[in-house]
Amino acid sequence: MPANPVRYGLSNPNEPSLHDLPPVRYGAALIAVQVEVRRAEDGTWRGRLMFFPPDAETPTTTGEILCGTSESELWESVRDLRDHHLRDLYRSLAP
Repeated sequence: MPANPVRYGLSNPNEPSLHDLPPVRYGAALIAVQVEVRRAEDGTWRGRLMFFPPDAETPTTTGEILCGTSESELWESVRDLRDHHLRDLYRSLAP
């Protein structure tokens, strides 16, 4: 799954950064997906997924379900997600 894990111009990795992922198809709609990544106080890297349905005013988000001891380990877990995983996550959160 293509995503750019390089953090340009960010001096504080504790501040969350957003990265676009490829959209997923849910029914007839294309759902935009982003991952929010940050370094926690304990030094682990954490991330949450944000889904942007076309007709919603606010995104639907997961908790910080992505975790890694390093930023590259976290991105490895993001790359391991497939469309069907993202679609199922969105379906479990959708109203």
